[in-house]
Amino acid sequence: MKQSEIMEHFANTTGMSRKQVKEFFDELASLAQREVLQTGEFLLPGLGKLVGSQRKARQGRNPSTGEAIKIPARTTVKLRVAKSLTSALAGDNTTDSDI
Repeated sequence: MKQSEIMEHFANTTGMSRKQVKEFFDELASLAQREVLQTGEFLLPGLGKLVGSQRKARQGRNPSTGEAIKIPARTTVKLRVAKSLTSALAGDNTTDSDI
């Protein structure tokens, strides 16, 4: 789905204008960024959790020349997908509350 399609869907289902929906998503992205920087994680209910992580420096290879290169350490963000979503995608309809 493209961004414009997502905005259109939310505008139609919530009764908000496309401008209001865009402002909402911009604020959500800003909030997620702030929270990951401050606490290291941000919960997206029903979807998963954004988690900041550190990658160590390592040796790599230039694929075209085969030359060894040094890849520097860096901070990344990972999405840990919610168990309920992975179960739904796998076709498993049971959840933790069913057990």
